[in-house]
Amino acid sequence: MTARFDAIGLVASDMAASVAFYRRLGLVFPEGAEREPHVEARLPGGLRLMLDTEETVRSFHPAWRPPATGGRAALAFACDSPADVDAVYEDMTGAGHHGELKPWDAFWGHRYAVLHDPDGNGVDLFAPLPAAAQ
Repeated sequence: MTARFDAIGLVASDMAASVAFYRRLGLVFPEGAEREPHVEARLPGGLRLMLDTEETVRSFHPAWRPPATGGRAALAFACDSPADVDAVYEDMTGAGHHGELKPWDAFWGHRYAVLHDPDGNGVDLFAPLPAAAQ
């Protein structure tokens, strides 16, 4: 028997806000997804990002409660260039989303920034720096 990694699941406290956030980052959700209790977006390589409302999770796990502290996982979005990291970060924060870490040239050779989605999940933006791309 073999298990196969297939999806990333996040619990959304506000489905409309979460769908809008990830759509702004380029993910495609079906029309009307912001009103559904469970939605999915197909990711490159065949994986899926699944969003479920808190009510949906409690429907099958009544004792579930949101974590009291910040998450330990992050989604990472590759950008085409270091300038695109800055542009996406500015677009997202300009739209009112929380910027956790402003873009900077990381010691591992990437332009790197961190946003938070509406539920506080980390969302990394990155692109190789010119010297690292060689």
